[in-house]
Amino acid sequence: MVSLVPCESYDPDVCRLALEEVLAPLGGLDFVTPGMTVGIKANLVSFMKPEAAATTHPALLSALTEMLVQKGARVVVGDSPGGLYTAAYVKNVYRATGMYEVEKAGAVLNEDFSQREAVFPEAAAAKTFTYTAWLDGCDAIIDFCKLKSHGMMGMSAAAKNMFGVIPGTMKPEYHYKYPDHRLFSRMLVDLDTYFSPVLSIVDGVVGMEGNGPTAGTPKHMGVIAASPSPHEADLACAHIIGLRREDVPTLQEAYERGLIPAEASELQIAGDLDSFLVPDFQRIVTKNDLLFRKELPGKAGEALAAFLHKCLCSEPRPVKAECVGCGKCADICPAKAITMRDRLPRIDRRACIHCFCCQEFCPKGAMKVSRPFIARLLNQ
Repeated sequence: MVSLVPCESYDPDVCRLALEEVLAPLGGLDFVTPGMTVGIKANLVSFMKPEAAATTHPALLSALTEMLVQKGARVVVGDSPGGLYTAAYVKNVYRATGMYEVEKAGAVLNEDFSQREAVFPEAAAAKTFTYTAWLDGCDAIIDFCKLKSHGMMGMSAAAKNMFGVIPGTMKPEYHYKYPDHRLFSRMLVDLDTYFSPVLSIVDGVVGMEGNGPTAGTPKHMGVIAASPSPHEADLACAHIIGLRREDVPTLQEAYERGLIPAEASELQIAGDLDSFLVPDFQRIVTKNDLLFRKELPGKAGEALAAFLHKCLCSEPRPVKAECVGCGKCADICPAKAITMRDRLPRIDRRACIHCFCCQEFCPKGAMKVSRPFIARLLNQ
């Protein structure tokens, strides 16, 4: 089931009422028992102010914290942003994103920056992985994400948010280990399955469109969604912003595993899904060129894949007028496909694995998702 309610602002009283309403059809917080520890896995991707709409808003996290504390829970809020997974770095992210507000509501911010190794033989891709150890101290995990466009995955919401369990400096390694959309999605769905959040809540009050997930434009959508399933929540959210299951690789992977139905219309919905549609949402539709190799065997299939890749596959591309030459994109590129020349990034397209790390972590938003002319023409 997916529950959806309107939430027009981040006023604390409005947030509290909306959370109570969205959780009611799901049994509220009846899973909470006095003394248990609940971990809220927020989206704290980088040093972004709440009004930038890149991170879970502190007003919603504070309201949820108050509700959990009233049930007798101990609440820990945390994430591993892109960058160093150290106390000094993450505390600066907490400060920038307004997370110290949740302490006033009764939560503690995670200060355990140790790491552990997981063995998950049932996984489709991530049979072993490194994760942030603070989650082991939680009796239940709530995945509280932000609804955003995403350069690599089309959309960032509940399923993608769990990538934050991977320590920040290791994230580029995972992009390189799972270099195409299909493999990366398998890994993400494995993480969702392994950690099994008891609830997934989506902050769609003000989301992000365009050059997401960090350098896009805030978009008022006025909705909060919640579900016991991150994938059902994502299927409903994709419908809201005009994306199909096939447009979001994690949804396609979840569908093939039998975790979601084929269409959002087949979901059990509490609320009026279509009343939240955002028809003018600026989307990023991804194409995975590897899928096209199934169309023809051998050399012909490879030639078709290369042609369709050139015609349809989005690429990261720097905007010279906005670039300050900091070199962050070159430093973070897992494939080492970027070099700096005359304080401008140069991308080796043969080496680029289309992970969009450069676009996601560009501090000035100068690296954009560039869609080929034919792809834009076909979308008209």
